[in-house]
Amino acid sequence: MATLTGECLCGEIRYECTREPVMAGHCQCRDCQKISGTGHISSIALPKGSLDIQGTLSFHDKKAASGNIVRRGFCPGCGCHIYAENSGFPQLEFIRAGSLHDPEAFKPGMVVYAGSAASWDYIDPELPAFEAMPEM
Repeated sequence: MATLTGECLCGEIRYECTREPVMAGHCQCRDCQKISGTGHISSIALPKGSLDIQGTLSFHDKKAASGNIVRRGFCPGCGCHIYAENSGFPQLEFIRAGSLHDPEAFKPGMVVYAGSAASWDYIDPELPAFEAMPEM
């Protein structure tokens, strides 16, 4: 596997991961729509502790539709969302696909919260889609 690297919009936060992703996909929940300003967020799940993050993230915690607490990390300078943790998946950490230096490294495997999808948010119909968060 190639090393995953990325950064925020202003370059103050950078990261590197050399471990294999666990999964990758799109989330169409209302929180992700609001955070992204569009129809979904695309994320890559990585084994917890596999990221080397340079710079200091700011965090915002919020209860998700699933009932889990999602901790979102963003650059305090430019506001770019880079990172997330979910209390329902303590063994994982997530990076936002849009922050990758090579966006082609993102290979989505599913769509969650498709039941909240906006009609105009087109996602590959070949991907497995779940109305909410499936059992993992």
